[in-house]
Amino acid sequence: MIGKIFAWGVGGLVAAATAWAVGLIWFAATIPSTVADTTSHTDAIVVLTGGSERIETGLKLLTDGLADRLYVSGIGGQLRHGDLLGIAVSDPVLGPRIALGTAANTPGNAAETAAWARAAQVRSIRLVTAGYHMRRSLLELSAAMPEVRIIPHPVFPPHVKTDWWRWPGTTSLIAREYTKFVLTWLWQSMGIDAEIPTTRFVASPAPARETPPPDASTVPAAP
Repeated sequence: MIGKIFAWGVGGLVAAATAWAVGLIWFAATIPSTVADTTSHTDAIVVLTGGSERIETGLKLLTDGLADRLYVSGIGGQLRHGDLLGIAVSDPVLGPRIALGTAANTPGNAAETAAWARAAQVRSIRLVTAGYHMRRSLLELSAAMPEVRIIPHPVFPPHVKTDWWRWPGTTSLIAREYTKFVLTWLWQSMGIDAEIPTTRFVASPAPARETPPPDASTVPAAP
């Protein structure tokens, strides 16, 4: 009897591992490689920080006129003079159109973006985040604000390789993101809310005046 239970347990683990591996391959194969909609105007652009090219893309989309406002979720600490975002919020034209949030993770991004969107009466957004992060971000934001139309606008960091299986760093990144996506889907399916720290959003704060070290990151990464 014990042998049968052990065999069932091993069989279950093998089946679960196989399902996870198949799901990972599907997830990696369906990471967007292009921006499907590059022209539709939305009420706002929303940038989720935590990786390269996101803030630059969001600011360009704003200056190109694809939205009237920009919300940057997850800036972490204070902005600094000389940072691209710090320069933008200090600009007399762009600054009043930019608001910032302090979320520390993707569920927090969704919660504070939803709160800002409702306060600002935003009904449509263009969502900027990395391609590998887009599926989970859409899952979180769609659940937090189902009344808002979301247009995905992925960015493609050069360090995330398309032949991901050849690169241990990219493989690890995608595997972690896939696992988080599956857990998010399961939690939502069971009606379980992820723990979200208290966040706040502010409009166009003045950047801090201290000079950062040469190798300081301008935007702390959010999980």
